[in-house]
Amino acid sequence: MGLTNSSTGKKLNENQNIELGCDYKITLAGNPNTGKSTIFNSLTGMHQHTGNWTGKTVENAAGICNYKNKKYLFVDIPGTYSLMADSEEEKIARDYISSGIPDITVVIVDATRLERNLNLVYQIMNLTDNIIVCVNLLDEAKIKGITVNLKQLSIELGVPVVGTIAKKKSSLQNLLKTIDLVCQGKIICNPNKLELQKDNSEYNTKLIFDKAQEVSKNICTFRNINYNERDKKIDKILTSKRFGIPIMILFFCLIFWITIVGANYPSELLSNFFNFLEPRFANLLVVLHFPEWLISLLVDGVYKTVTWIVSVMLPPMAIFFPLFTLLEDLGYLPRIAFNLDKCFKKCCSSGKQALTMCMGFGCNAAGVIGCRIISSKRERLIAIITNNFVPCNGRFPFLITIATIFFSGAMGSR
Repeated sequence: MGLTNSSTGKKLNENQNIELGCDYKITLAGNPNTGKSTIFNSLTGMHQHTGNWTGKTVENAAGICNYKNKKYLFVDIPGTYSLMADSEEEKIARDYISSGIPDITVVIVDATRLERNLNLVYQIMNLTDNIIVCVNLLDEAKIKGITVNLKQLSIELGVPVVGTIAKKKSSLQNLLKTIDLVCQGKIICNPNKLELQKDNSEYNTKLIFDKAQEVSKNICTFRNINYNERDKKIDKILTSKRFGIPIMILFFCLIFWITIVGANYPSELLSNFFNFLEPRFANLLVVLHFPEWLISLLVDGVYKTVTWIVSVMLPPMAIFFPLFTLLEDLGYLPRIAFNLDKCFKKCCSSGKQALTMCMGFGCNAAGVIGCRIISSKRERLIAIITNNFVPCNGRFPFLITIATIFFSGAMGSR
Protein backbone atom coordinates (compact mmCIF):
# COMPACT_ATOMS: atom_id res chain seq x y z
CA MET A 1 0.00 0.00 0.00
CA GLY A 2 3.00 2.30 -0.24
CA LEU A 3 3.69 2.27 3.49
CA THR A 4 6.66 -0.08 3.49
CA ASN A 5 10.38 0.27 2.90
CA SER A 6 9.87 -1.12 -0.60
CA SER A 7 8.61 2.29 -1.63
CA THR A 8 11.12 4.17 -3.73
CA GLY A 9 13.19 6.64 -1.76
CA LYS A 10 15.05 9.08 -3.99
CA LYS A 11 15.54 12.81 -4.29
CA LEU A 12 13.98 13.81 -7.56
CA ASN A 13 13.63 16.87 -9.70
CA GLU A 14 10.84 17.86 -12.04
CA ASN A 15 12.64 16.48 -15.12
CA GLN A 16 12.84 13.01 -13.56
CA ASN A 17 9.14 12.96 -12.68
CA ILE A 18 8.08 12.40 -16.32
CA GLU A 19 10.68 9.66 -16.80
CA LEU A 20 9.37 7.80 -13.77
CA GLY A 21 5.84 7.92 -15.18
CA CYS A 22 4.17 9.23 -12.04
CA ASP A 23 0.39 9.39 -12.20
CA TYR A 24 -0.03 12.24 -9.72
CA LYS A 25 2.18 14.76 -7.95
CA ILE A 26 1.34 15.54 -4.31
CA THR A 27 2.88 18.37 -2.31
CA LEU A 28 3.22 18.20 1.48
CA ALA A 29 3.14 21.68 3.05
CA GLY A 30 2.81 22.93 6.60
CA ASN A 31 4.35 24.73 9.54
CA PRO A 32 7.64 23.45 10.99
CA ASN A 33 7.31 20.70 13.58
CA THR A 34 3.87 19.47 12.51
CA GLY A 35 5.06 15.99 11.54
CA LYS A 36 5.27 16.79 7.83
CA SER A 37 8.58 15.02 7.23
CA THR A 38 7.46 12.06 9.38
CA ILE A 39 4.40 11.59 7.17
CA PHE A 40 6.59 11.95 4.10
CA ASN A 41 8.97 9.25 5.39
CA SER A 42 6.12 6.87 6.20
CA LEU A 43 4.52 7.27 2.78
CA THR A 44 7.69 7.03 0.67
CA GLY A 45 9.99 4.87 2.78
CA MET A 46 12.62 7.62 2.84
CA HIS A 47 14.56 8.85 5.86
CA GLN A 48 14.20 12.62 5.67
CA HIS A 49 15.59 14.09 8.92
CA THR A 50 12.95 15.54 11.25
CA GLY A 51 13.54 18.58 13.39
CA ASN A 52 11.63 21.35 15.13
CA TRP A 53 13.31 24.51 13.95
CA THR A 54 12.16 26.83 11.18
CA GLY A 55 13.57 26.04 7.77
CA LYS A 56 14.79 22.56 8.68
CA THR A 57 13.95 21.50 5.10
CA VAL A 58 15.00 24.25 2.71
CA GLU A 59 14.89 22.23 -0.46
CA ASN A 60 12.29 19.97 -2.00
CA ALA A 61 12.71 16.26 -1.24
CA ALA A 62 10.66 13.80 -3.27
CA GLY A 63 9.75 10.12 -3.15
CA ILE A 64 7.37 7.63 -4.74
CA CYS A 65 4.42 5.96 -3.05
CA ASN A 66 2.53 3.14 -4.77
CA TYR A 67 -1.20 2.99 -3.98
CA LYS A 68 -3.86 1.02 -5.89
CA ASN A 69 -1.57 0.44 -8.89
CA LYS A 70 -0.83 4.14 -9.20
CA LYS A 71 2.41 6.03 -8.62
CA TYR A 72 2.14 9.11 -6.43
CA LEU A 73 5.08 11.49 -6.35
CA PHE A 74 5.20 13.10 -2.89
CA VAL A 75 7.21 16.31 -2.61
CA ASP A 76 8.17 17.56 0.85
CA ILE A 77 8.56 21.34 0.57
CA PRO A 78 10.14 23.53 3.29
CA GLY A 79 8.15 24.06 6.47
CA THR A 80 7.02 27.66 6.82
CA TYR A 81 4.66 29.75 8.93
CA SER A 82 3.73 32.12 6.12
CA LEU A 83 3.95 32.59 2.36
CA MET A 84 3.97 36.36 2.56
CA ALA A 85 7.56 36.97 3.67
CA ASP A 86 10.81 36.67 1.73
CA SER A 87 12.85 34.02 3.52
CA GLU A 88 14.34 31.25 1.40
CA GLU A 89 12.05 28.48 2.66
CA GLU A 90 8.94 30.64 2.12
CA LYS A 91 9.95 31.53 -1.43
CA ILE A 92 10.56 27.87 -2.29
CA ALA A 93 7.23 26.79 -0.78
CA ARG A 94 5.24 29.60 -2.41
CA ASP A 95 6.83 29.18 -5.85
CA TYR A 96 6.32 25.41 -5.90
CA ILE A 97 2.68 25.51 -4.79
CA SER A 98 1.77 28.26 -7.29
CA SER A 99 3.74 26.66 -10.15
CA GLY A 100 0.90 24.33 -11.09
CA ILE A 101 3.17 21.28 -10.85
CA PRO A 102 1.38 19.58 -7.90
CA ASP A 103 -2.01 18.02 -8.56
CA ILE A 104 -2.87 18.25 -4.86
CA THR A 105 -1.40 20.18 -1.95
CA VAL A 106 -1.75 18.41 1.39
CA VAL A 107 -1.41 20.93 4.23
CA ILE A 108 -0.26 19.29 7.47
CA VAL A 109 -1.53 21.12 10.56
CA ASP A 110 -0.88 20.59 14.26
CA ALA A 111 -4.03 19.65 16.17
CA THR A 112 -2.63 21.25 19.34
CA ARG A 113 -1.97 24.60 17.63
CA LEU A 114 -4.72 24.74 15.06
CA GLU A 115 -5.27 28.50 15.13
CA ARG A 116 -1.67 29.27 14.19
CA ASN A 117 -1.61 26.56 11.50
CA LEU A 118 -4.83 27.72 9.83
CA ASN A 119 -3.09 30.96 8.84
CA LEU A 120 -0.99 29.01 6.35
CA VAL A 121 -4.03 27.03 5.15
CA TYR A 122 -5.89 30.19 4.15
CA GLN A 123 -2.80 31.55 2.39
CA ILE A 124 -2.40 28.35 0.37
CA MET A 125 -6.10 28.43 -0.53
CA ASN A 126 -5.43 31.62 -2.47
CA LEU A 127 -2.77 29.85 -4.53
CA THR A 128 -4.52 26.60 -5.43
CA ASP A 129 -7.96 24.95 -5.18
CA ASN A 130 -6.93 21.30 -4.81
CA ILE A 131 -6.19 21.19 -1.10
CA ILE A 132 -6.48 18.48 1.53
CA VAL A 133 -6.01 19.46 5.18
CA CYS A 134 -4.34 16.79 7.29
CA VAL A 135 -4.85 17.36 11.03
CA ASN A 136 -1.85 15.59 12.57
CA LEU A 137 -0.73 14.95 16.18
CA LEU A 138 -4.21 13.96 17.32
CA ASP A 139 -2.61 11.78 19.98
CA GLU A 140 -0.89 14.79 21.55
CA ALA A 141 -4.12 16.77 21.31
CA LYS A 142 -5.91 14.00 23.21
CA ILE A 143 -3.28 14.07 25.95
CA LYS A 144 -3.74 17.84 26.30
CA GLY A 145 -7.53 17.48 26.36
CA ILE A 146 -8.13 19.06 22.93
CA THR A 147 -10.88 17.74 20.66
CA VAL A 148 -11.00 18.77 17.00
CA ASN A 149 -14.28 18.48 15.06
CA LEU A 150 -12.90 17.35 11.71
CA LYS A 151 -16.27 17.35 9.92
CA GLN A 152 -17.04 20.90 11.01
CA LEU A 153 -13.54 21.99 9.98
CA SER A 154 -14.10 20.51 6.52
CA ILE A 155 -17.35 22.51 6.21
CA GLU A 156 -15.65 25.72 7.39
CA LEU A 157 -12.77 25.35 4.92
CA GLY A 158 -14.65 23.76 2.03
CA VAL A 159 -11.95 21.11 1.52
CA PRO A 160 -11.46 17.50 2.67
CA VAL A 161 -10.04 17.16 6.20
CA VAL A 162 -8.30 14.01 7.42
CA GLY A 163 -7.09 13.24 10.94
CA THR A 164 -3.78 11.37 11.37
CA ILE A 165 -1.16 10.29 13.86
CA ALA A 166 2.10 10.36 11.90
CA LYS A 167 3.82 7.78 14.12
CA LYS A 168 1.15 5.19 13.24
CA LYS A 169 1.38 4.15 9.59
CA SER A 170 -2.10 2.62 9.76
CA SER A 171 -3.61 6.07 10.38
CA LEU A 172 -2.20 7.28 7.05
CA GLN A 173 -4.37 4.88 5.03
CA ASN A 174 -7.32 7.26 5.23
CA LEU A 175 -5.08 10.09 3.99
CA LEU A 176 -3.97 8.02 0.99
CA LYS A 177 -7.57 7.06 0.27
CA THR A 178 -8.67 10.72 0.34
CA ILE A 179 -5.79 11.74 -1.92
CA ASP A 180 -6.75 9.02 -4.39
CA LEU A 181 -10.43 10.08 -4.43
CA VAL A 182 -9.54 13.76 -4.96
CA CYS A 183 -7.14 12.86 -7.78
CA GLN A 184 -9.88 10.85 -9.50
CA GLY A 185 -12.38 13.69 -9.10
CA LYS A 186 -14.67 11.71 -6.78
CA ILE A 187 -14.19 14.34 -4.10
CA ILE A 188 -14.37 17.97 -5.20
CA CYS A 189 -12.41 20.67 -3.38
CA ASN A 190 -14.26 23.98 -3.13
CA PRO A 191 -12.17 26.08 -0.72
CA ASN A 192 -13.82 29.00 1.04
CA LYS A 193 -11.26 31.62 0.03
CA LEU A 194 -10.90 34.96 1.73
CA GLU A 195 -11.20 38.15 -0.31
CA LEU A 196 -7.68 39.48 0.02
CA GLN A 197 -6.63 42.89 -1.28
CA LYS A 198 -3.66 43.45 -3.56
CA ASP A 199 -0.79 45.50 -2.15
CA ASN A 200 -2.36 45.59 1.31
CA SER A 201 -0.45 43.02 3.35
CA GLU A 202 -1.48 44.51 6.70
CA TYR A 203 -5.19 44.13 5.87
CA ASN A 204 -4.66 40.61 4.49
CA THR A 205 -2.70 39.50 7.53
CA LYS A 206 -5.35 40.75 9.95
CA LEU A 207 -8.16 39.17 7.89
CA ILE A 208 -6.41 35.78 7.83
CA PHE A 209 -5.56 35.87 11.55
CA ASP A 210 -9.09 36.85 12.54
CA LYS A 211 -10.62 34.12 10.38
CA ALA A 212 -8.22 31.48 11.70
CA GLN A 213 -9.07 32.48 15.26
CA GLU A 214 -12.81 32.33 14.55
CA VAL A 215 -12.66 28.90 12.91
CA SER A 216 -10.40 27.52 15.64
CA LYS A 217 -12.86 28.57 18.34
CA ASN A 218 -15.75 26.94 16.45
CA ILE A 219 -14.18 23.52 15.94
CA CYS A 220 -11.89 23.05 18.97
CA THR A 221 -13.03 22.16 22.48
CA PHE A 222 -10.72 22.10 25.49
CA ARG A 223 -11.08 19.91 28.56
CA ASN A 224 -8.83 22.38 30.35
CA ILE A 225 -8.61 25.82 28.77
CA ASN A 226 -5.34 26.45 30.62
CA TYR A 227 -3.71 23.26 29.35
CA ASN A 228 -0.59 25.12 28.11
CA GLU A 229 -0.23 27.39 31.14
CA ARG A 230 2.84 25.49 32.32
CA ASP A 231 4.53 25.90 28.93
CA LYS A 232 3.84 29.64 29.02
CA LYS A 233 5.36 29.93 32.48
CA ILE A 234 8.48 28.05 31.37
CA ASP A 235 8.75 30.29 28.29
CA LYS A 236 8.53 33.40 30.45
CA ILE A 237 11.56 32.19 32.42
CA LEU A 238 13.64 30.86 29.51
CA THR A 239 13.09 33.97 27.37
CA SER A 240 13.02 36.61 30.12
CA LYS A 241 15.51 39.48 30.14
CA ARG A 242 16.67 38.61 33.64
CA PHE A 243 16.99 34.81 33.52
CA GLY A 244 17.07 33.93 29.80
CA ILE A 245 20.78 34.60 29.10
CA PRO A 246 22.14 33.18 32.43
CA ILE A 247 20.15 29.94 31.97
CA MET A 248 21.40 29.67 28.39
CA ILE A 249 25.04 30.15 29.49
CA LEU A 250 24.53 27.55 32.24
CA PHE A 251 23.20 25.04 29.69
CA PHE A 252 26.15 25.66 27.37
CA CYS A 253 28.70 25.34 30.18
CA LEU A 254 27.11 22.08 31.30
CA ILE A 255 27.09 20.66 27.76
CA PHE A 256 30.72 21.65 27.12
CA TRP A 257 31.81 20.24 30.47
CA ILE A 258 30.06 16.92 29.82
CA THR A 259 31.49 16.82 26.30
CA ILE A 260 35.11 17.63 27.20
CA VAL A 261 35.35 15.64 30.44
CA GLY A 262 33.19 12.76 29.27
CA ALA A 263 35.12 12.37 26.02
CA ASN A 264 38.41 11.70 27.83
CA TYR A 265 37.42 8.17 28.85
CA PRO A 266 36.26 6.74 25.49
CA SER A 267 39.10 8.64 23.78
CA GLU A 268 41.66 6.93 26.03
CA LEU A 269 40.08 3.51 25.41
CA LEU A 270 40.14 4.01 21.65
CA SER A 271 43.74 5.25 21.76
CA ASN A 272 44.87 2.20 23.78
CA PHE A 273 42.99 -0.11 21.44
CA PHE A 274 44.58 1.36 18.32
CA ASN A 275 48.04 1.30 19.97
CA PHE A 276 47.46 -2.37 20.73
CA LEU A 277 46.66 -3.07 17.07
CA GLU A 278 49.50 -1.00 15.59
CA PRO A 279 52.43 -3.49 16.02
CA ARG A 280 50.22 -6.36 14.92
CA PHE A 281 49.22 -4.47 11.80
CA ALA A 282 52.92 -3.71 11.09
CA ASN A 283 53.87 -7.40 11.61
CA LEU A 284 51.11 -8.45 9.22
CA LEU A 285 52.53 -6.18 6.51
CA VAL A 286 56.02 -7.64 7.12
CA VAL A 287 54.66 -11.19 6.79
CA LEU A 288 52.99 -10.16 3.52
CA HIS A 289 56.44 -8.95 2.30
CA PHE A 290 55.46 -5.31 1.89
CA PRO A 291 58.46 -3.07 1.16
CA GLU A 292 59.79 -1.08 4.12
CA TRP A 293 58.88 2.30 2.64
CA LEU A 294 55.29 1.19 2.08
CA ILE A 295 55.03 -0.22 5.61
CA SER A 296 56.23 3.12 6.99
CA LEU A 297 53.72 4.96 4.82
CA LEU A 298 50.79 2.76 5.86
CA VAL A 299 51.64 2.41 9.57
CA ASP A 300 53.37 5.67 10.53
CA GLY A 301 51.39 7.74 8.04
CA VAL A 302 47.90 6.48 7.23
CA TYR A 303 47.19 4.27 10.26
CA LYS A 304 48.46 6.64 12.96
CA THR A 305 46.79 9.67 11.38
CA VAL A 306 43.40 8.00 10.94
CA THR A 307 43.37 6.36 14.37
CA TRP A 308 44.44 9.61 16.07
CA ILE A 309 41.62 11.52 14.37
CA VAL A 310 39.09 8.83 15.30
CA SER A 311 40.19 8.59 18.94
CA VAL A 312 40.30 12.37 19.40
CA MET A 313 37.30 13.58 17.36
CA LEU A 314 34.76 10.76 17.53
CA PRO A 315 34.06 10.69 21.32
CA PRO A 316 33.32 14.43 21.77
CA MET A 317 31.15 14.50 18.63
CA ALA A 318 29.32 11.36 19.81
CA ILE A 319 28.53 13.16 23.08
CA PHE A 320 27.93 16.73 21.86
CA PHE A 321 25.46 16.07 19.05
CA PRO A 322 23.10 13.85 21.09
CA LEU A 323 23.03 16.57 23.76
CA PHE A 324 22.40 19.18 21.07
CA THR A 325 19.61 16.99 19.69
CA LEU A 326 18.11 16.74 23.18
CA LEU A 327 17.91 20.54 23.37
CA GLU A 328 16.28 20.52 19.94
CA ASP A 329 13.67 17.95 20.98
CA LEU A 330 12.91 19.94 24.13
CA GLY A 331 12.27 22.99 21.93
CA TYR A 332 15.00 25.04 23.62
CA LEU A 333 16.96 25.93 20.45
CA PRO A 334 14.36 28.42 19.12
CA ARG A 335 14.42 30.09 22.57
CA ILE A 336 18.19 30.47 22.25
CA ALA A 337 17.72 32.16 18.87
CA PHE A 338 15.10 34.46 20.41
CA ASN A 339 17.32 35.38 23.36
CA LEU A 340 20.31 36.21 21.15
CA ASP A 341 18.46 37.86 18.29
CA LYS A 342 18.97 41.39 19.67
CA CYS A 343 22.71 40.80 20.18
CA PHE A 344 23.18 39.44 16.67
CA LYS A 345 21.11 42.28 15.19
CA LYS A 346 23.67 44.74 16.57
CA CYS A 347 26.27 42.84 14.54
CA CYS A 348 24.05 43.09 11.43
CA SER A 349 23.24 39.38 11.66
CA SER A 350 20.27 37.22 12.67
CA GLY A 351 19.38 35.35 15.85
CA LYS A 352 19.20 32.19 13.74
CA GLN A 353 22.98 32.31 13.55
CA ALA A 354 23.03 31.32 17.23
CA LEU A 355 21.80 27.86 16.18
CA THR A 356 24.42 27.48 13.45
CA MET A 357 27.19 28.59 15.82
CA CYS A 358 26.04 26.04 18.39
CA MET A 359 26.26 23.35 15.72
CA GLY A 360 29.71 24.71 14.83
CA PHE A 361 31.05 23.72 18.24
CA GLY A 362 30.36 20.13 17.25
CA CYS A 363 31.45 20.45 13.61
CA ASN A 364 32.12 23.59 11.58
CA ALA A 365 30.94 21.89 8.37
CA ALA A 366 27.53 21.20 9.93
CA GLY A 367 27.39 24.77 11.25
CA VAL A 368 28.13 26.29 7.83
CA ILE A 369 25.58 24.04 6.11
CA GLY A 370 23.03 25.05 8.77
CA CYS A 371 23.39 28.70 7.69
CA ARG A 372 20.94 27.98 4.88
CA ILE A 373 18.07 28.55 7.33
CA ILE A 374 18.95 32.26 7.48
CA SER A 375 16.67 34.21 5.13
CA SER A 376 18.82 37.23 4.21
CA LYS A 377 21.69 36.53 1.81
CA ARG A 378 23.84 39.15 3.52
CA GLU A 379 23.21 37.71 6.99
CA ARG A 380 23.76 34.19 5.66
CA LEU A 381 27.16 35.20 4.21
CA ILE A 382 28.15 36.85 7.51
CA ALA A 383 27.15 33.68 9.38
CA ILE A 384 29.15 31.43 7.03
CA ILE A 385 32.29 33.56 7.38
CA THR A 386 32.10 34.06 11.15
CA ASN A 387 31.13 30.43 11.85
CA ASN A 388 34.60 29.41 10.70
CA PHE A 389 36.02 31.08 13.80
CA VAL A 390 34.01 28.82 16.11
CA PRO A 391 36.35 26.16 17.59
CA CYS A 392 34.82 22.80 16.73
CA ASN A 393 35.63 19.46 18.38
CA GLY A 394 38.32 18.80 15.80
CA ARG A 395 40.14 22.02 16.72
CA PHE A 396 39.91 21.70 20.50
CA PRO A 397 42.88 19.28 20.88
CA PHE A 398 45.04 21.47 18.63
CA LEU A 399 44.09 24.68 20.46
CA ILE A 400 44.67 23.06 23.86
CA THR A 401 48.08 21.80 22.70
CA ILE A 402 49.12 25.23 21.39
CA ALA A 403 47.84 26.96 24.53
CA THR A 404 49.72 24.48 26.71
CA ILE A 405 52.98 25.02 24.80
CA PHE A 406 52.89 28.79 24.97
CA PHE A 407 51.28 29.47 28.32
CA SER A 408 52.89 26.64 30.28
CA GLY A 409 56.24 27.65 28.75
CA ALA A 410 55.69 31.24 29.81
CA MET A 411 54.71 30.17 33.33
CA GLY A 412 57.78 27.91 33.59
CA SER A 413 60.17 30.66 32.52
CA ARG A 414 59.01 32.79 35.42
